[in-house]
Amino acid sequence: MATAEARQSAPGSAAELASELAAAAEAGLRVRVRGAGTKLRWAPDSDAGLELSTAALDRIVEHNAGDLTAVLEAGVPLARAQEAFRSAGQMLALDPPDPGGATIGGLIAANDSGPLRARYGGARDLVVGMRVALADGTVAKSGGKVIKNVAGYDLGKLFTGSFGTLGAILEVSVRLHPLPPATATAAGHTHSPHLLAGGAATLTHARLEQLGLDVRWAAGAGLVLARFGGATAREQAEAADSLLRGAGLEAELVEEDESLWQAQRDAQRSPAGLVVRVSGLQTDLEQLASIAERCGATLVGRAGLGLFWLRLDDGDRDALLAELRPRFVAAVLDRPAGMPYSPAEPRDSGAALLARRVKERFDPQGTLV
Repeated sequence: MATAEARQSAPGSAAELASELAAAAEAGLRVRVRGAGTKLRWAPDSDAGLELSTAALDRIVEHNAGDLTAVLEAGVPLARAQEAFRSAGQMLALDPPDPGGATIGGLIAANDSGPLRARYGGARDLVVGMRVALADGTVAKSGGKVIKNVAGYDLGKLFTGSFGTLGAILEVSVRLHPLPPATATAAGHTHSPHLLAGGAATLTHARLEQLGLDVRWAAGAGLVLARFGGATAREQAEAADSLLRGAGLEAELVEEDESLWQAQRDAQRSPAGLVVRVSGLQTDLEQLASIAERCGATLVGRAGLGLFWLRLDDGDRDALLAELRPRFVAAVLDRPAGMPYSPAEPRDSGAALLARRVKERFDPQGTLV
């Protein structure tokens, strides 16, 4: 969160933003880059003297429906982009929780995602080109329609998840996918963490083409969700339903299924509580569901990816973190007011060293925070 003293600026063009960044670097001013500010609680408290917003960079530069690609400025709200793509029967396969106004640049910088990640991958898999302003105001580009590259680096992959600490994302080129004309979901219910994990594992290894494969545990009840799209959506959901019953779960087929998946996305955020993202293995599910039950948390996750979120609106947050660390790589995202920033400790010391060297290469003065 930026300090109260930070000057706020929302440049109206990429050139203006780069110019402000260059001037700040020359003046020795620390800078925070932000989009709509929907994830400020994910970041450490900041001593930035300048807060640069990309919100005014909000043009859909190109939508090439025939090629299933688009070029978007960083401040385009995700909802508006999806509305434009939907009119052509297409979508950007990123569906993170959106409390309102989340921008393309912000969600890529935070590497946020939703249930579609199970089928289409994350932001790194969908960004095919990127234009950025580096810490000294230099504008660089990689990927499609290359003008200037930073030798040896794939900017799209490097800046995804960088939280604006390497530079400001100005514009992205993304690949799109056809929007499924219909969907159906197989939902498996259980009160056993063991059966929950077994049902998820069964569908993970099934020869079915899920749009999403999610799990949920809350207040003693578990749920496995497998969503399918297209002409064979119902048939595949029926096959998944049968597999879930065979794994010992009570199952049902849901065709009006959007509310189920919206609930999954919603549980990845907490308006005033704690959300911890755990990066682990799919085999960790039973243990994590048991932890969620003991601590009074809600768990949701991408079953086959080993990616889980634990949400605790009320309760002992220290107890939850003590259960998760150091057994898992657990990153605090949303945090209650007054809770100190608590980053995940990398298990690989080599990765931590590499991250420091990349930061030194892109921002040697430490301008960006």
